Formats: sequence, structure tokens, C-alpha cells
Amino acid sequence: MTKRILVVLDTDDDTPVALDTAVEIARRYDGEITCVALVDTDAIQAETVGGGIGSMYYADKLRAQLQDETRTKAQELLQRFTAKLDAAGVPHTDDHVAEGSRVKSLVEDMRTHDLLVAGRESRFYYAEPEKRTHTLAKVLEKAAAATLVIGTTPPTVNRVMIAYDGETVAARTLQKFAHLSPFGTDLAVELVHIQEGGDDARRASEHLLDGAAAFLRAYGYTDLTTTSLEDGSPSERLNAYAQSSGADLLVAGAYSTKGIRKWLFGTTAVKLLNESPVPLFLYQ
Repeated sequence: MTKRILVVLDTDDDTPVALDTAVEIARRYDGEITCVALVDTDAIQAETVGGGIGSMYYADKLRAQLQDETRTKAQELLQRFTAKLDAAGVPHTDDHVAEGSRVKSLVEDMRTHDLLVAGRESRFYYAEPEKRTHTLAKVLEKAAAATLVIGTTPPTVNRVMIAYDGETVAARTLQKFAHLSPFGTDLAVELVHIQEGGDDARRASEHLLDGAAAFLRAYGYTDLTTTSLEDGSPSERLNAYAQSSGADLLVAGAYSTKGIRKWLFGTTAVKLLNESPVPLFLYQ
């Protein structure tokens, strides 16, 4: 079950949906939410470095101005979204503004939470809202908790697709999803493996998926199907199949080395974050 949920706040249109999704999960398990807003002083420092005595003076002034503006925006976000939680009657604790590296801040907070909920388009850099930071991809590499990535539409999750290749990362992700069951167990779950082709590979794939299905069955999932896909580009195959199968959520490990075919962190994971047609549950 999911008891402690971290929601990271941004100025985009996804964050209100992320909070609403976290509220529904918290209500399911009588859980609590923590809101965190970020002041990335490291990034501001890096982008306001002066070259000479005069330019250093102006760089210091610009840095101080950006930090003050970012702190103000962070406090505004925190007040806005915690007020929504109060109105919804959902418990929230340890809400705060974190300063320093945004990646390090999120990784540290996730150590004491079950799940991070974030918007797909979130940059978490209030000084430059449209700046591409790839923050979520970097966080996934180091985080202790799972991450739920959603878009601008509130997800109604009835059908779940789980990418599974039998490797340790995929097994940990399968286990984490079953343990947390953020959307309950009354779901249609399809376990998907990308295989290389041939009779032996097909039989091995079926055996692999049967074991994963047995694990989920022990956690109360009863509507289970298994599918083996022919080899191909991992992100393209998964995204296309998620869309054609009508999945409402894609569950996947953040990186792998085989099975989901050489899923190297920073390539397929980033592609899924950018291109997946459905919300993502990711773990590493």
C-alpha cells in the first residue's frame, strides 16, 4: 500500500493534476502527502558566473535577484497547493521549500516516501520555466522510491501494462508496483516481454511472464494476461503497444541491459518520459 506520497511542485499545467492524483491515492490507503517546492541555487549559481570584477558585481546582483524571485515563487506554490489539500481534507506533513540541487533535493526526500508524483512537463526551475532540465530522468537513476509521471489529464487507471524482462531492475519494479498498488488491485494487467524471436525464445518468454503473473496473483491481482512482442526499439515498441492496447498506465524499470533490449538509462527512459502516450510508473 502507498502511505507516504511526495508531490513536487512546478508552475506547469501538470502539477495540479499530479496533486489530484496523489489525493486519490492517499484516500485509498489513508495515506499522507508531502509537498515540496524547489529553489535550485546550484543552477542559479552556475548560470550567473561573472568573468571580471565589474561583471562579477553584476553577476552577484543578478544571482541574488533570481534567488529571491525563485524563493518567492516556491513559497507561493507551496501555499497554493497545501491550501488545496486542506480544502480536500487530506493529511499533509513536512511540506517545505528545498534549496540546493533540485535532483539531490528530490532524491533525499524520496528516501522517506513511497512514491513521487510529478507532471511529465515539469522542469522545476522557476527562474526559467521553459528550460529543459531532464530532472525526472536524473532523479530516476538514484531514487529509492518509485515515480509516477502523469500529464495534464487526470488518469483513470483500469488497464495497466507492465514491461517485464526478468532482470533485477524489472523484478524490483514489478515488486514495488505490487507492494504499493497505488490504483488498487481491481485492474486488468497485461505483462509484456520483448523477445528476440524463435520457438525457444518464445517458450522462455512465456515461462518468464507466467512467473511474473504468479507473483501478482499472490498480491490480489486476478485479471492478468501475458504478451510476447517481437524484438525492436524498446521505447517505440512499448509506446506503440501501450497505445494500441488501450493501457491507462505503463509500468517499467528505468533501465535495463537486455530483454527490454539494452534499455540504457538516459536513452529509452528519457524517450518514454518524453513520448509515452500514457502515464508512467517507473522504478530502478
